[in-house]
Amino acid sequence: MKKWMLFIALLLYSGIPWAQSYTPIDAESKVAFIIKNFGIKVDGSLKGIKGDILFNPGALNTSSFNVSVNAATIDTDNSARDKHLKKAEYFDTEKFPLITIASSKISKAGTQDLYKMMGNLTIKGITLPIELNFTATPLAKGYRFKTSFTINRRDFKVGGKSLPLSDNVTVNLDVVAYQ
Repeated sequence: MKKWMLFIALLLYSGIPWAQSYTPIDAESKVAFIIKNFGIKVDGSLKGIKGDILFNPGALNTSSFNVSVNAATIDTDNSARDKHLKKAEYFDTEKFPLITIASSKISKAGTQDLYKMMGNLTIKGITLPIELNFTATPLAKGYRFKTSFTINRRDFKVGGKSLPLSDNVTVNLDVVAYQ
């Protein structure tokens, strides 16, 4: 028993870097999207971001993201459209209330604050692999994580076979997280 406790103590105080725990701050973060409908750009946002972020640029092997947003908060500045987007053909928010990103690996991607995340994106109960680059800018109490990526809405069965609606959706994340 003493050997086991000594091992844990040595591990904790060995100087091996570990990722720190951060909590996303919904009021300071932004989850936004842009899609073309009848050739016109429609933008919107989602709120209710929550989850667990473990991050340390010096310990990427122990870093991870498991973050979700509330699909029912969709806001396109058009309440009738928002109500329609919550229905089964689109996000089916009653059955699938969360959109989630969970990392499987984080690595450096070149410049000082640029990283690559491989993981899974879950929308409407469909989980698909995703790979994206993101920046991590240090803040006084945490980090600001930013990324932009494009997904095909049909891969997640969002919007059915709607022809006027573009298949590609650009997602912009600006997540502030504090310890």
